Amino acid sequence: MKNKFLKEMQGRGYLNQCTNLDKLDEICDKQQISAYIGFDCTASSLHVGSLLQIMILKLMQKHGHRPIVLLGGGTTLIGDPSGKDSTRKILDQNIIKKNIQSIKKVFTTILNTSDKNTAPIFIDNADWLTKLNYIQFLRDVGTHFTINKMLTYDSVKLRLDREQSLSYMEFNYMILQAYDFYQLYKNNNCILQIGGSDQWGNIVNGVDLIRRMLQKEAYGLTSPLITLASGAKMGKTEKGAIWLNKDLLSPYEYWQFWRNTDDRDVERFLKFFTEIDIEEISNITKKEKNINNLKILLANEATKLLHGDNAAKNSAQTAKDTFEDGKMGLNLPEIKIKLSDMKKGINIVDFISTSKILPSKSEVRRAIANRGFKINDITIDNEKKVLLLKDFEKDNFKLSYGKKKHYLVKFI
Repeated sequence: MKNKFLKEMQGRGYLNQCTNLDKLDEICDKQQISAYIGFDCTASSLHVGSLLQIMILKLMQKHGHRPIVLLGGGTTLIGDPSGKDSTRKILDQNIIKKNIQSIKKVFTTILNTSDKNTAPIFIDNADWLTKLNYIQFLRDVGTHFTINKMLTYDSVKLRLDREQSLSYMEFNYMILQAYDFYQLYKNNNCILQIGGSDQWGNIVNGVDLIRRMLQKEAYGLTSPLITLASGAKMGKTEKGAIWLNKDLLSPYEYWQFWRNTDDRDVERFLKFFTEIDIEEISNITKKEKNINNLKILLANEATKLLHGDNAAKNSAQTAKDTFEDGKMGLNLPEIKIKLSDMKKGINIVDFISTSKILPSKSEVRRAIANRGFKINDITIDNEKKVLLLKDFEKDNFKLSYGKKKHYLVKFI
């Protein structure tokens, strides 16, 4: 490949499949292109499983291309069946609009919005999908899709093979996504759609639709789906998703997620989720014998991209204070407890389960029996223990679960 953007994509491990890589390489080497990635808006935040796609948009900007962020206000009303065993929850349009506004904050933080030549374009596909004339749409677009071919796509085939119901509404999703690409090509000169490898069939549909309706050539490209060395899905933990919005997950907890990366994933994730030059990563990983130093580098760089340099430094200092020096880290995730409850007294099991550190009271009791919880580094050995205000000198205490999870409990 000649083009620096595609070469770096490949070098970082972002590049999986492409409909015509040679031709796309030639075009990208001669001119600025616009490419889009679509994001569903089913929650008020994306999670870290979407971060690779955002890093690709950022890489586009680095090499002088313009990213288009398609926020699926229209397609979220339907729900992408890809990889799902059942129909997604149907969301109200007002909720989706709020989700879009919340999700946009992450893009405006990570992507460069100040350079007018490469600043991202934000587009909501509700602008055209909610205005479609059904009969006209079937005549103009539906005629280019065959049921025979649609039944071969994994998003459909896997559900049917497992004898799980697939609604006609969801079955239409791939046509709507193809139509999105058509609209962006026609109105925004967008020649490339990028997505995860599970989107390959949908992306190829869009390329075909543009060829059939406009007699023009468009391109599709996928990145690999990220799984951890353990085999688990990227971004899922026992406590839930690793959210990108800081109102759902604190910068410190985000930092800790990266700090706890499996040894086998560290070098790969430095390439995926930081802007450190590839050759420099290679040199660092060869020279640095202490894997924990590499994990701290990963945590610092990943947190800096999303939350800023100060948040990364504060998180690193909090971890040092908590784990190395045995202090009360200032930026620990907070749990608040009412003074009135502390005065009356609150059972430790009730308190921990209400704080959602563990999903059920039975699991809390089991953890206490296994000496898994500590208050100010003193093990809790009695599930009947009652927290009382008079037992604490300060208006806070440190609650620890295992060796890696620590919380600052504040009285309010």
